[in-house]
Amino acid sequence: MIPKKIHYCWVGGNSKPPLVKKCIQSWKKYCPDYEIIEWNESNYDISKNIYMKQAYEAKKWAFVTDYMRLDIIYEHGGIYLDTDVELIKNIDDLLSNEAFAGIESINENENNVALGLGFGAEKGHPLIGNMRSCYDELQFLNSDNTYNMVAIPVYITNFLKQLGYENQNKLQKLQGITIYPSEYFCPKSWTTGVKRITRHTYSIHHYSASWYDEKKQKQYREELKQKKKDYYRHMPNRIIKGILGDSKYNKIKKLFGK
Repeated sequence: MIPKKIHYCWVGGNSKPPLVKKCIQSWKKYCPDYEIIEWNESNYDISKNIYMKQAYEAKKWAFVTDYMRLDIIYEHGGIYLDTDVELIKNIDDLLSNEAFAGIESINENENNVALGLGFGAEKGHPLIGNMRSCYDELQFLNSDNTYNMVAIPVYITNFLKQLGYENQNKLQKLQGITIYPSEYFCPKSWTTGVKRITRHTYSIHHYSASWYDEKKQKQYREELKQKKKDYYRHMPNRIIKGILGDSKYNKIKKLFGK
């Protein structure tokens, strides 16, 4: 059984913005009997891994937590949540897993396992230990003094593919870990911001884009707003296309010169 512990990381010493406070409050609301543990510089050794240490020195906080979360869950067991993850119901049902994680579906051909959405495991789970080991040979600072900005879903998904993970947005059970489709932990689209919540949905990942600086975060939010507008603007066309099928839809589109 996975213990009733929710872990999160907060490094850099900045004050928590309203979204983070809202998300943490949702954990307390739906999981009142869970121990919620904040990990930061005062209770965690950032220097224990070179990748993490270099990311910390570069003030790339999101990349610091890529290693932290794996190490913490391996050493203590429990559930890790990014600070922009809002719970919308109790998560007790997940505790019977040996380990679990969720899929972030970017599109039909890109379904990555993203640990920041929320993942959990029993203490000392060997698969989590092996994921953590992926970072033993990595460096955040490249030889040309640029940064290794490859995000954790790339490394973890490639690792899981070796165990039989399929690039499909579906429930998958591998060697001791259950991988849940995006409707469970990631109902909000990265590209449009549109939410599709189902009866299976436990949480919403709000994509705070914490790896961007303030200027890029503002730009990202504006781009997301525009994509959301475009999504709804083109919705009638998608509905008609779904009813008629591609062939008939394209013929009509060609007929009207659009």
